[in-house]
Amino acid sequence: MPESRLVTMRAPRAGDGAAIAELIANSPPLDVNSTYCVLLQTTHFSATCILAEQDGRPVGWVSGYIPPTQPDSLFVWQVAVAEVARGTGLAGRMLDALVARPALAGLTALRTTITAENAASWRLFESFARRHGGELSRAPLFEQDAHFAGRHATEFEFVIALKGGADRMYKEGKERL
Repeated sequence: MPESRLVTMRAPRAGDGAAIAELIANSPPLDVNSTYCVLLQTTHFSATCILAEQDGRPVGWVSGYIPPTQPDSLFVWQVAVAEVARGTGLAGRMLDALVARPALAGLTALRTTITAENAASWRLFESFARRHGGELSRAPLFEQDAHFAGRHATEFEFVIALKGGADRMYKEGKERL
């Protein structure tokens, strides 16, 4: 029986934790988190995370959360795409699907941090901003020497102000269904 090329997306569950942790570990340059951390994401933050599957196997993951001091923002922590699905636009589709969720309709900004050398992430979030007409800004947030004691590259905060907010994206997503 041939494998399906259909990719489905859904909120993660605790039972997905180990497979997601493995996907992240196989997706350099992402920082590898403990499986326990991933389990917290799949339970406490399942409404702000998305898992993409193909033939029952995880091929994509976006973890995010709503910062307590910025309740109108979604902070995207990690985006991982399995090697077999890279170059297909899956990362962008996951971000689009995530911000189109009814539970996130009040968002006015999407935030993330990216190191200077992570060109794929820069392209992903710049493309997202273009697709959604969002204004973007970027500035150092966590600096290599001041915050990481020289052991990690500077993380630049990338902020996309969502034009019309996520309410518009949710409505547009419903119209495409």
